[in-house]
Amino acid sequence: MIRARTRSPEDTKGLAAAMAGLGQPGDLLLLVGDLGAGKTTFTQGYAAALGISEPVTSPTFTLAREYHGRLLLHHLDVFRLDQIAEVLDLGLPELLDSDGVVLIEWGDAIRQALPNDYLEVALTFIEGQPSPPDERIVVLTPVGSRWQSRADHLAAVAEPWREEPPC
Repeated sequence: MIRARTRSPEDTKGLAAAMAGLGQPGDLLLLVGDLGAGKTTFTQGYAAALGISEPVTSPTFTLAREYHGRLLLHHLDVFRLDQIAEVLDLGLPELLDSDGVVLIEWGDAIRQALPNDYLEVALTFIEGQPSPPDERIVVLTPVGSRWQSRADHLAAVAEPWREEPPC
């Protein structure tokens, strides 16, 4: 687990952009956090680093968007799904087998329907201390061999944002 702190939306995008440099076809990232925690902002930074110049917006009502860059980016939002069976309707297995990367907002809600090989990106507001409203803690948790094998590289690219857990 890697713990980072971002201090602004631009900082969150910067962390995501650094991580996008490690992106490979078939990658799955679960974006987890409360409403407004920065999941779409993270995706915007990731997309920009892939060379995607079109606006990246939350696919809350469309459920999925596709963007073309260095890698194909599939951006899903499963907040409005009522049943796990609806995940299959999105064609997730096919998306993971494509030449792209899949980022799923609210991915923790469908974790049981996903392969056990993903990077969880948990964005949380900082509580219990005075801090600017745009500061976030970002916890990166590699799950499965695909991400475990890149954990050292992930830690290296996240180093500028690294924060030690509180005592």
